[in-house]
Amino acid sequence: MSAPVLFDVPGPKAKARIRIGTVIGVLVALGLIGIVLLGLNGNGQLDPARWAILFDPGSGVPQALGQALVRTLQVAVVAMVASTALGVLLAVGRLSEHRFVRIPVTTLIEFFRSIPLLVVIFALYFVLPRFGIELSAFAALAVGLTLYNMAVLAEIFRAGILSVDKGQREAALALGMRKTQVMTLVLLPQATRRMLPVLIAQIVVLLKDTSLGFIIGYFELLRQARSLVEFLNFNFGNIYTLQIYVGAGLMYILINVLISQIAKLVEKRTRSNSKTAAVGAIDLPNAPVTTGNNSGL
Repeated sequence: MSAPVLFDVPGPKAKARIRIGTVIGVLVALGLIGIVLLGLNGNGQLDPARWAILFDPGSGVPQALGQALVRTLQVAVVAMVASTALGVLLAVGRLSEHRFVRIPVTTLIEFFRSIPLLVVIFALYFVLPRFGIELSAFAALAVGLTLYNMAVLAEIFRAGILSVDKGQREAALALGMRKTQVMTLVLLPQATRRMLPVLIAQIVVLLKDTSLGFIIGYFELLRQARSLVEFLNFNFGNIYTLQIYVGAGLMYILINVLISQIAKLVEKRTRSNSKTAAVGAIDLPNAPVTTGNNSGL
């Protein structure tokens, strides 16, 4: 095994210092958590009666949060599938040898990467109706998430494809394969494993970005939590705010953990598949735009 070139392997003293630093860091973190819990306990926020509302069907809170979670997942899945499919097409178009394909696709990608997602959603829901095009809150949120994330995913796919050794493409062409076959049968399968960590990270971001539906009145998880807080505060006072938001936050965490576990399973399967075997993983989708005969199509 070759020695690392970016850092020195820690010796016994360095390892001891690392262990001491780790212990100190853990103790500091535990101390901060203890201070927060003491403060919450002093305000009565840790009273079990307050947290019971998250599990009491009679309050309607678990049903409302569950329905909001379903609505959140619905818009997220639609945006994930659409943005992934369009991202692949845009990545292939940006790698095209033909300028009349590459330039418009590049312009489209850079345009939607540059505009904040909130502005895209706002324009779809509030501006398009002035031109006779009305979208529901679900459609505006799903389309906005798709337009933004397809541009980001296109760069991830492009970087993954470019990370495959050029010899793979040249060997496939030498065997008489068409360029479409080279892309779909050689480059994309080998790039899959390299792209997977970044793809999953972007999907997690997409899921959390569904909370931007708040601005257009779509009752996703965060909007529903806010509505419940307002209702409960009006009827019982400000005693359940923390509990409702923590419950919604835990739902986001559980879904993201589930996505990460699925990603690990997929990565394990692709590692054992010779078609998707690859060395290393891409980091950032900022590979330079290729032109000329070295492009993918």
